[in-house]
Amino acid sequence: MKGPMSVQLPAGIEQRLVRHRLARCTATLRELTEDLRVTREQAEVMRDASTEDELRAIVSETPSALADHRESQQHYLAISQHLEHLERAIAAHEAERRELLTRLT
Repeated sequence: MKGPMSVQLPAGIEQRLVRHRLARCTATLRELTEDLRVTREQAEVMRDASTEDELRAIVSETPSALADHRESQQHYLAISQHLEHLERAIAAHEAERRELLTRLT
């Protein structure tokens, strides 16, 4: 089985398609960057809450304090994983944008 067919488009149409993809990629990159900014702020708050809950759990040694700490730790872990996802998505979109800019020149 052969790979996907390559279609040669007229230069004007190909340039317009590349510009359209570039505009879409740039808009998505802007949204991801804003999401990353907000998520970093949330992660900072969750990290602080997790630290406070940890101290409370150490001092009080009650099951409810330990449960609160576990829960806040899980929330912080989840948002940390989301941060990593956003950073990977931004890197991928930046690479795509560079490739599209190269195709325009």
